[in-house]
Amino acid sequence: MAQDELKTLVGQGALQYVVRGELVGVGTGSTVNKFIDALATIKDQIKGAVSSSVASTERLRALGIPVFDSNEVERLSVYIDGADEIDGHGNMVKGGGAALTREKIVAAQSDKFVCIADASKLVDVLGAFPLPVEVIPMATARIVRQFAAMGGHAVLRQKDGQPLVTDNGQYIIDVTGLKIADPLAFEAQVSQWPGVVTVGVFAFQRAQVCLLGTASGVKTLTF
Repeated sequence: MAQDELKTLVGQGALQYVVRGELVGVGTGSTVNKFIDALATIKDQIKGAVSSSVASTERLRALGIPVFDSNEVERLSVYIDGADEIDGHGNMVKGGGAALTREKIVAAQSDKFVCIADASKLVDVLGAFPLPVEVIPMATARIVRQFAAMGGHAVLRQKDGQPLVTDNGQYIIDVTGLKIADPLAFEAQVSQWPGVVTVGVFAFQRAQVCLLGTASGVKTLTF
């Protein structure tokens, strides 16, 4: 099956984790868009959603799904989101869609993280996909140097010839050349660097379930 078909399959499969009568946490990205489309088919059975990005909020509302501010919600039963990479323990690299900070916030409010991805996203060690890091603009050059000292190569993400600006008004740098053998320690370390808003390693908010789209259908991984 084509990658787009696999994304549709896992998006539809995630509906089984949506608790009827409650709010659902919704992530960002092309795979999540398939989930949002599937969620619209049961929109009358849920209260609405808490969204991790402006793009997802717009898509949810266009399909008639109410969106609530995260500050209005104490907890969510489940958060559904994709990943740029996921390892065999549920640790992820996220932020290809530049929504990593809000994704981590909504994930932290949720009892369960269900990752939806195609099989190409499953890796033995995190680091093959460029690691997104959201940074305060004035700290960009120094954080680039800090990653260089670790053996990484960091570049400022661009859009239309200008630095990409996140929904939070910050910049993104993408780091290559790293092998993240201990995701929990790495996330803890980089999160402490002054000027880092969010590092795109999700180890503290790792997935408990991954619905993986494969050539033979949806494979469920639990961690």
